[in-house]
Amino acid sequence: MKAMILAAGKGTRVQPITHVIPKPMIPILQKPVMEFLLELLKEHGFTEIMVNVSHLAEEIENYFRDGQRFGVEIAYSFEGRIEDGELIGDALGSAGGLKKIQDFQNFFDDTFVVLCGDALIDLDLSKAVKHHKAKGALATLITKRVPKENVSSYGVVVTEDDYRVKDFQEKPSIESALSDNINTGIYLFEPEIFDHIPSNQPFDIGADLFPKLVEMKAPFYALPMDFQWVDIGKVPDYWKAIRSVLLGELRQIDIPGKEVRPGIFTGLNVAANWDKINVEGPIYVGGMTRIEDGATIIGPSMIGPSCCICEGTTIDNSIIFDYSRIGSGVQLVEKLVFGRYCVDKNGDHFDLQEAALDWLITDARRQDFTEPSPQQKAMAQLLGTDLISATN
Repeated sequence: MKAMILAAGKGTRVQPITHVIPKPMIPILQKPVMEFLLELLKEHGFTEIMVNVSHLAEEIENYFRDGQRFGVEIAYSFEGRIEDGELIGDALGSAGGLKKIQDFQNFFDDTFVVLCGDALIDLDLSKAVKHHKAKGALATLITKRVPKENVSSYGVVVTEDDYRVKDFQEKPSIESALSDNINTGIYLFEPEIFDHIPSNQPFDIGADLFPKLVEMKAPFYALPMDFQWVDIGKVPDYWKAIRSVLLGELRQIDIPGKEVRPGIFTGLNVAANWDKINVEGPIYVGGMTRIEDGATIIGPSMIGPSCCICEGTTIDNSIIFDYSRIGSGVQLVEKLVFGRYCVDKNGDHFDLQEAALDWLITDARRQDFTEPSPQQKAMAQLLGTDLISATN
């Protein structure tokens, strides 16, 4: 069977991570989120997979290539152009991207599934396909119930008694929401859907195609299902995903590495004397990372590979990406460190380099690092960065 993974978006709500990593490549304990989707598709017999790409397309293509090592076949549809020898991404929208592939060659010739490339799910796709076919549906939208207080963060789907879709509410207030079933970005279509998508122009599934289907009273249904779904749409969502994995709340994901002590998982060749480190799991530490004596690490926390965590440093409920050097005395509480950026769990971030604070947190591969002076530490405290211990 055939499937489509939507991977062309810029991921503006997950910046600064998506400055250099496309959303489908965001790692969940060193494994790209899109890889979990490929595993799910393969499990349910979807082995011919198209992926539309645009923003940082080469990152996705160079990792997954033709899909052979994942047991599937993958081909890519680039959305954009070349200007002055540079690839410029120019996404066509989710439905427009589908139409471009179908116009090239009639690839989608039977029931097919469409998944967003930035979510962790454990959906029974086989069951969803059976329901879709039993209804004689042209399109089926998979929905999930959320607590009423959370509906304002999602697109709400309103249905008739037989689950035929009759309306949408985009991020309604709690008081005005007509349902607690939300759009999960998982769709099933018949090839005839392309009769309703224009060629060579941006067109979105949710904003353009679905309202059109409702207006023409097409056989368009919602299918509410109970499954785990973690959308990595924003930085807080990513934070939640990492925490959920470390706490063992996601069924389909195990913590990688070796459990060297209860709740402490490490990759290869981690340099750490755990008897001299204050540690409280669950934590994951990537391979070739050094943790100096006297550091404090409180979970759930993730430290990527090839990092250096200096003495006196505190990592508390934080996420540290690859090749980060966290200087002596730095206090990271509910922070995400990504390259030159320090991000809080709500997505607010500042650029350490622009703030002249890259001596606090820098690239572990740098050879010219020198310890900060007392004056620099005092300046950091005055700036209110909340990153440096007052005792150092």
